[in-house]
Amino acid sequence: MATGHRSQIKRERNAVKDTRPSAKLSYARVSVQKACFVLDAIRGKSLEEALGIVMYNPRYASSLIEKLLKSAAANAQNNNGMDPSKLFVEECFANKGPTMKRVHPRAQGRAYRIEKRMSHITVILNER
Repeated sequence: MATGHRSQIKRERNAVKDTRPSAKLSYARVSVQKACFVLDAIRGKSLEEALGIVMYNPRYASSLIEKLLKSAAANAQNNNGMDPSKLFVEECFANKGPTMKRVHPRAQGRAYRIEKRMSHITVILNER
């Protein structure tokens, strides 16, 4: 267990900055489950290979993740001075976002709930 005052512990924990290049898309109109199909396919792959996978993947989430990969690669090149040919997808995950609740009318005056799910997708790259 950590020693010291709670504010000191939080200050030390927040002082450690993650310098890996990343990109995040918040409130993407795709469910976590559907986004993870594409994310599982690119995890651990090189940047060129991951871009090739998402470019020819027919799923809707792949178009969103392609933009994220390109953005993370640009961040790596411009902010961190990394070589794009050495980059690989170190981490990629989707977290649950808010759910829009809608009502769909059904027979005999009933109403069914439609849940339109959102997700927050994050891609983190690193150099080999």
